[in-house]
Amino acid sequence: MKISIIIPTYNEEEYLPYLLESIKRQDFTDYEVIVADAHSTDKTREIAKSFGAKIVDGGLPSVGRNKGVEAAQGEFLLFLDADVIMTRGYLESALREFVEEGLGISISQIYPLSDNMFDIISHDFANFFMKYVETLKPHGAGCYGILTRKKLHEAVGGFDENLDFGEDTDYIEKIGYFTSFKVLRDATLFVSTRRTQEEGKTGIALKYAKSTWYQFTGRKISADQLNYHFGHSEGRKRILYGVCGEGMGHAIRSGVIIDHLLEKNDVTIFASDRAYQYLSRKYDDVYEIEGFNTVYEENEVQYRRTFTKNIKWVPLDLPHNIRLMYNVAKAFKPDLIISDFEFYSNILNKILRIPLVSLDNMHVITQCYTDVPEEFKRDRFRAASVVRSFIQRPRYYLITSYFFPPIKNPDKVKMFPPILREKVMELEPTIGDHILVYQTSDSNIKLLELLKEIDDEFIIYGFHKDEKIGNLTFKSFNEDEFFDDLASAQAVITNGGFSLISEALYLKKPIYSIPVKRQFEQILNAMYLDKLEYGEFHLELDRESIEKFLSNQQYYREKIQSGFKHDRNQAIFNSLDEIIEELT
Repeated sequence: MKISIIIPTYNEEEYLPYLLESIKRQDFTDYEVIVADAHSTDKTREIAKSFGAKIVDGGLPSVGRNKGVEAAQGEFLLFLDADVIMTRGYLESALREFVEEGLGISISQIYPLSDNMFDIISHDFANFFMKYVETLKPHGAGCYGILTRKKLHEAVGGFDENLDFGEDTDYIEKIGYFTSFKVLRDATLFVSTRRTQEEGKTGIALKYAKSTWYQFTGRKISADQLNYHFGHSEGRKRILYGVCGEGMGHAIRSGVIIDHLLEKNDVTIFASDRAYQYLSRKYDDVYEIEGFNTVYEENEVQYRRTFTKNIKWVPLDLPHNIRLMYNVAKAFKPDLIISDFEFYSNILNKILRIPLVSLDNMHVITQCYTDVPEEFKRDRFRAASVVRSFIQRPRYYLITSYFFPPIKNPDKVKMFPPILREKVMELEPTIGDHILVYQTSDSNIKLLELLKEIDDEFIIYGFHKDEKIGNLTFKSFNEDEFFDDLASAQAVITNGGFSLISEALYLKKPIYSIPVKRQFEQILNAMYLDKLEYGEFHLELDRESIEKFLSNQQYYREKIQSGFKHDRNQAIFNSLDEIIEELT
């Protein structure tokens, strides 16, 4: 036997057939194929068997490759990933160049199975870089198609099974230290672009840059440092998490939930706008999608402009988002989808028929019986229509709220206190000498004029500037400083945003709420705030009502103290764990 081809696999039913077919079509036939499989749960083993491959038990890539060599009969060893395809004449060309050059170990150049310009340029650069540095030191940049002799493999003790990342680079360097290394010029492989699809262009570029830098400076890097995984840990479920990018509330809440999920599960995240910006700084597996945005003017929702703005982009956003999410899902193979009011996760659920769980505060509008004055019923109808269109028929609705109206369907709907960040729950509230003001729209100029007339100090966020004008101190957003100002505030003046209201209530801060007009979710939040006597709901601003609110803040503070209860997120964590176990 001339050459043994060794392929480590885990759930490679989508890619493995193409590689095995390309091997079968080679003119060179003095080879054997050994598939070292890490206990795949799909049809990988059946596919390998149908092509006549020898199958051995694998594990991590280093383990699989070593196990493959133990079963190998060839003089030469060729290590391939499952998502490559041999070009015509690859085996003959690779062996000829290897023998003629008197090499001890080599790797192959690569070309993408894609017509995307980024993929083409990045792979061309990778080939250039591999060849440019080959004379400096043996390296694993690329590491596709590692070819060596079996006696050299045995001489260095094979792949280091204690390494969970960079074991191929370590292997090449060990053999290359006392023999010749080269990037083959004629033998080339086609490679899939699934890594780019799964991790995004920025993510994959940063990982390769970081790993290559470590290699060339002689340092080891672990899989955890790069958030790299071969397959998935046994017993861990795989969850796709979609997050709405409107405002910051969805992102902040999702961050708390994702931190909990990652203790026992693998999580891949899709988010738009501000949610993507926030979550991509916290996690690696985050993909940016396009979302829907609301247009505000003078503290009022502009429905016509909102509709016009969003309908213009839907024909472009829909295919882009679904294509990205579908490709990532195919590779990730999720067991469950969780959506925090994210529209495209709902569509993916219908396409893939994977269980969907809704987790947000919005569905209190459709899944609970709420008392609403006649003047707001039209707004409620509009809001309910939007909420129903975003998420349809999930297996469960998990609703977070500081008010608990009757539930329509207790079998599917569960309600919990607001989800709060650990950072908020660790704050020690005091009663300082300022009132905190927060606005998500910088168009509420009337509020500022009124505050200037009131004999109190106001710290104001949301106007994107740092400035002091009389009794008004404007601050651009800094999370640590904002928390300090919130914890030491006498009271809070804000719109009807759920997250800040929840955080303020936890810190026992009375709230004066001016919800965005025609934004029913905020109106409902403010109505129940007033109903529970945690603060006041006002549609219009006036100096008298603000001064009256401030004079009554101790009364509201006592009501919050006796009425608002929180369990440090434990109930929703426990319920979510149970639901994941049930549905997966």
